[in-house]
Amino acid sequence: MGLNVVNLVGRAGADPEIRYFDSGKVLCRLPLAVDRRTRNSDQPDWFNLEMWDKTAEIAGNYIRKGSLIGIQGSLKIETWSDRNTGASRSRPTIRVDRLELLGSKRDNDAGALGSYQDNEF
Repeated sequence: MGLNVVNLVGRAGADPEIRYFDSGKVLCRLPLAVDRRTRNSDQPDWFNLEMWDKTAEIAGNYIRKGSLIGIQGSLKIETWSDRNTGASRSRPTIRVDRLELLGSKRDNDAGALGSYQDNEF
């Protein structure tokens, strides 16, 4: 039995990067800054988020750098070979299944607040 669930609340570290594919798929990549719950930590932890299809479109339309969001997803490790050196590289990425737009009405449009899941659309 395996369990791979990640829940995070943080702020977008940049505006979303959106890619549209010929197949009709939509990909959104976004860095997320999450504060630690310790008194002496000034630096946030950074996570790479990946969203697909309707969730990706919602993120592209409503999230901007600094937006407060909550996500639920699963951890995956992306691997590739470096073009210059041929060395193996990897980075952890959160594959987002559920997106929550948080914050005040000033941060987001009133109609944008809500929850979005890949399987709802």
